[in-house]
Amino acid sequence: MSSLTYDLTLAGLSVGSAAALTGIGLVVTYRSTGVLNFAHGAIAMVCAYALRQFVVEWGWPLWAGATVTLLVLAPGIGMLLERFVFRPLSVLGGDPAQTLVASIGVFVLLVGGAALLWGQGARDDAPELVSADPWGQLAVALMLAAAVGAVIRWTRFGRELRAVVDDRQLAVLGGIDADRVAAAGWAFGSFTAGLTGVLLAPYVRLDPYGLPLLVMEVVAVAVVARMRSLPVAVLTALAIGVAQSQLTRLHPSGWGAPLLQAVGTNLFVVALLIAALVMPSVGKRDALPRTAGARVPTPPGAWIVAIVLFLLPLGFAGSDLHTSVQVPALGVVLLSLVVVTGRGGQISLGQAAYAGLGALFTALLAAGRFPGLPRLPELAALALAVVLVAPLGLLTGWPAISRRGLALALATFAVGVGVSRFVFAQPYAIAGLSLGRPAGFEGDRAYYVLELALLAAALLATWLLRRGRTGRALAAMRDHESGASAAGVQVPSLKLLAFVSGAALAALGGGMLGMGLRAFDPAAYDPVRGLLWFAAVVVLGADSTLGALAAAALLVGLDAGARGGVAAALIGVLAVLVGRFPAGPYEALRSATTRLRPGRGARLTEQGARVRRRLRPAGPEPAPSPTLTGLTASTAHRTPRAPEAAADAQSPQEPPAPDYETPTPAPALTTHNLQARYDGFTALQDITLTVPPAHITAVVGPNGAGKSTLFHCLAGTHRPAQGQVRLGTRDITHLTAHARTRLGIARTFQQLAVFPSLTVAENVRVGAEQGRLQDPSAVERSLRLLGLDGPVRSLPAADLPTGTLRRVELARALAGAPRVLLLDEPAAGLDTAEVTALARILKALAADGMALLVVEHDLDLVADLADTVHVMTAGRIVASGPPGRVLDVLDTAGTREAPA
Repeated sequence: MSSLTYDLTLAGLSVGSAAALTGIGLVVTYRSTGVLNFAHGAIAMVCAYALRQFVVEWGWPLWAGATVTLLVLAPGIGMLLERFVFRPLSVLGGDPAQTLVASIGVFVLLVGGAALLWGQGARDDAPELVSADPWGQLAVALMLAAAVGAVIRWTRFGRELRAVVDDRQLAVLGGIDADRVAAAGWAFGSFTAGLTGVLLAPYVRLDPYGLPLLVMEVVAVAVVARMRSLPVAVLTALAIGVAQSQLTRLHPSGWGAPLLQAVGTNLFVVALLIAALVMPSVGKRDALPRTAGARVPTPPGAWIVAIVLFLLPLGFAGSDLHTSVQVPALGVVLLSLVVVTGRGGQISLGQAAYAGLGALFTALLAAGRFPGLPRLPELAALALAVVLVAPLGLLTGWPAISRRGLALALATFAVGVGVSRFVFAQPYAIAGLSLGRPAGFEGDRAYYVLELALLAAALLATWLLRRGRTGRALAAMRDHESGASAAGVQVPSLKLLAFVSGAALAALGGGMLGMGLRAFDPAAYDPVRGLLWFAAVVVLGADSTLGALAAAALLVGLDAGARGGVAAALIGVLAVLVGRFPAGPYEALRSATTRLRPGRGARLTEQGARVRRRLRPAGPEPAPSPTLTGLTASTAHRTPRAPEAAADAQSPQEPPAPDYETPTPAPALTTHNLQARYDGFTALQDITLTVPPAHITAVVGPNGAGKSTLFHCLAGTHRPAQGQVRLGTRDITHLTAHARTRLGIARTFQQLAVFPSLTVAENVRVGAEQGRLQDPSAVERSLRLLGLDGPVRSLPAADLPTGTLRRVELARALAGAPRVLLLDEPAAGLDTAEVTALARILKALAADGMALLVVEHDLDLVADLADTVHVMTAGRIVASGPPGRVLDVLDTAGTREAPA
C-alpha cells in the first residue's frame, strides 16, 4: 500500500508540476499586463506541435528543437501578441472587454491555424523532453517560481513591474517603460506556456482542441492565487495534482459510481468550478466595462438578401444540403449569445454547454431514457428539452448577479467545462444514444423547412427581447449597469432573464443541430466551440441578429471543405482586430468607405444663392439647437401658459415653474448615526442628516471627506455598517438602488451614466418606465423641461456633448416622478452659462416641492443654490447652516475650495 501511495504521489507531482507552470505563466502575464491570457493553452499546443515538427518530421536533434521552440518561438509569440494585439488596445483606451475578446480571438486563431497546418487528428508521437520521472518537472517548476519571485521582490525590474501593476499611467509618468515591462511579461508567460505544452504532449492526446482545453482547465490554480501569489499557485497545483492521483485508487459502487469517478479524474475542473463560483473576483482589474456606441444601422436590403440566401439550400441536393441543415440550427444557438451578450452585456463562454444539454435531453426523451418520463415524439422531446434546460441557465445567471468581467467569464467558462467533463464525456449519459428526426421531416429538404420555421420563431423571440420596455432595460443594463439600477431597472432579475432566455434558445438550437446530424456528438458542444461561437458573435456584431445568422453561415460554410479550422482561423483574425472596429466589420467597412469618398459637395454660386432665396417660400426661422442656456425661455415658449407666466419664466431673477408635477408631498430623506467602512477603513462616522422637501441641501468638503460615501449610502449602492437611512417613516437602509428609485429617490452621477446605444428619448423613457409612477406623459414633460424635445430627441446619446448629456441624465431621473433627487457634482463639465441655467431648473424643482441633495465642489454654485450647507471633514459633519454663514466661516478659516 505504501508503495502504491508513493507511486501515485509521484504521478500527482508530475501533473501538478505542469499545472504549476501554467499557473506561474498566467500570474506573471496578468501581473505585468492585466490580461487574463485565455490563449495560454493554445500557445502551449502550438509549441508542442512545433517541437514535434522539428524533431519528428524534420529530424532535428531534440536539444536543438527544444532550444528553438522554448527560447525563440514561445517568447516570440508572446512579444508579437503584446506588440501587435494588446499594445494597440492599450493605446486605444485599454477597454478590458475588448482585451478579453482579443485574448479569446488569439486562442481561436491559434487553434484554427494548428488545425489547418497539422490536421485535426490526434498525435501520439510527441518527443519527450523530460523523463517521466516527476522530480525533473517538479524541479523546473520550483526553480522557475523561485527565480520569478526573486526578480519581482529584489530587482529594479520587479519594482517597475509592481509599479505598473498598481497604476500604469502613474508609472509611465514616473519614467517607467510600461511597454517594455508588458513585453517581458508576455515573453515569459508564453515561455511557460510552451514549456507546459512540450512537457505534457508525450503523455496526453496532442490535437488542436484537446491540449489547449486541458491547459485551460488548470487556470484554477491561478484563480485560487488571486492572480497574484506564485507560492499559492504552485502549492495549489501540486496539492490538486497529488489529490487527483490518489483518488484513482478509489473504486466506488452504486448508481453514483460513474459520477464520482469522473470527479476524481477531473479534480482540476472541480477546483475551477469552486474557485470561479466561490471567489467573486480575480484581481483589481476584474470589472470589464462594455464599450457601447450608437447602434449600427442594418444595411438597406440586408434582410432580403439573408432570406434569399437561407432559401437557396432548398434547391441543393446531396452533401451540400446535408451541410446546409446545420446553419439554421447553429444560427439559433448564436441568437442566444445575441440575447445574453449583445443585448444584456453579460459575458457567456458556456453557451455550448446549454446547446449540448438541449441535444442530449432531446435524444434521451425521444429514446425513452429520461428518468421518470415516457418516450416522446421528436418534436415534443425538443420542446420539453428546451423547457428543462432553460432553468439551468441559472447556473451562470445566478453568479452573474454578483460577478462581472473576468470573474463572470471564468464562471461561465467553468460551467461549460464542467458540463462537458461530467456529462458529455461520461458513458453513463451517452452510451448507445442516437437521435432521429421528427416524423414527416426525415429528409434533408423537409427537415430544412422545419428548421427555417423554428429559426423564424427564435428570431421573433429575440426581437421581442430586444424591443419595448424589456429591450430598453436590457440595453440600459448593458451600457451602464449602475446607471440602469439608478433608473429603477431590476438588474439582478434582468440578468436572470437574459441567461434563462439564452439557455432556452441555445437548447433549441442544440436539439436542432443534433437532429440534423442524426446523432448526439459530444465533440460538437465542447468548451472550445463555446469560445469560438462567442468570438464569432462579438466580432460580427453582438447586438445584431443578422450578424448571428452571418456567423452561423460562415462557421458552417468555411469548415465544410476538406480541411477544418478555416472558420476558426478567420474568426480569430477578426477577434484579434476587435479593437479596431468594436461595432463590427460592417461598421468598419462603412466608416472606411465614408473616409475614402472624395469630397465633392455641390456649392451654389452667389447668383444661384440669390435665386434660391427668392424661390424659397417665407416661413419661420428654424429653431436653434437646444442648450441649457436659455432653457427657461424655450420651455415657456413650448408649453401653453398665461402671458404672465411666460414673462416670469424668462425673468432671470425668479426661477420658472417647471412643466413637471410631484403628485404627492415629498417625504424627507434622513440618516441617523450613519457609519460606513471600506476594507476596515471608517469612511463615515455618526452622520445624522435631513434632506427636507421643497429644500436644496448641499454637502461640501475636501477630497476624501466622505461625501461620495454618504451619497452612495443614500442612493443604495453602498450598505452602511451602522445607522439608518429613512424615507419619511420608512427604513430603507437595506434596500437596493433600484428599489429606492421605485420609492421615489432618483440620482445622477459625477461620471455621466447615460446609455450610449439608446437615443435621447429612449434614455428618458427608461426612467419613466422603471420609476415610481407609470405616467405616459412623463417622457414628453421631461424632454420639454430640459429642452430636449427638438431634433436632438432622436439622436443616439453616444456622441452628444457633455452639456446635453447632463440634461439627458437629469431628464431620465425626473421622468420617474421622484420625490427626492440626489445630484453628484451636477455642474461637472458644464460652462458658466450652462451652470446658471441648471441652477434655475433645480431651484424650480425645489419650489415645486421636491427634496434635493447636491454634492458639489463648486462653492459659488452652492452659495447661489443651496438653502442649507453641510461641511464634511474626515467622515464627519463639522458645520451646518445657511450657505452665507457656513461658507463665510470657511472663507475665514481659509479652507474654502476653489470652484471645480
